[in-house]
Amino acid sequence: MQTMPQARKSGLIVKEVDSEILIYDQTTNKAHCLNPTAAKVWKRCDGQMTVAEACRSLSIEFDSPVEESVVRYAIDQFAKDHLLAEELATPAFMIPGLNRRQMVRTLGLAAAVAVPVVTSILAPTPAQAATCTPNGGGCVDGSTCCSTVCTASLCA
Repeated sequence: MQTMPQARKSGLIVKEVDSEILIYDQTTNKAHCLNPTAAKVWKRCDGQMTVAEACRSLSIEFDSPVEESVVRYAIDQFAKDHLLAEELATPAFMIPGLNRRQMVRTLGLAAAVAVPVVTSILAPTPAQAATCTPNGGGCVDGSTCCSTVCTASLCA
């Protein structure tokens, strides 16, 4: 039986906000937001639980049947974003290249809300975030301008 992969712990800052999980990857400077379904799958990525056990557990939590393809789709997203402890060769249980639209078609329109989604953005490095606005750039006050002077909404 296929076990759930181990979620990566090193180099990640993980915060739970309401029913979502926010993950900042310090090695890639990417921020990831796991929707409630993906967050619940992420919590089961312990390297111990089987995929079938995760499905049963999620079915109880959602009070609705959860297909293995939903769990596998979430794992595939975690693997693509390097959020797992070990790189996964595409296991036989995964459907290569399955996108969200195909997942909704496979599961049916009623399952569209339950599709696990991981949204990722590239975060600026601290040096990039601290960069000032050059002369002629838009501003609200002088604190963002290299010259520290903001006149008529432009750095002077």
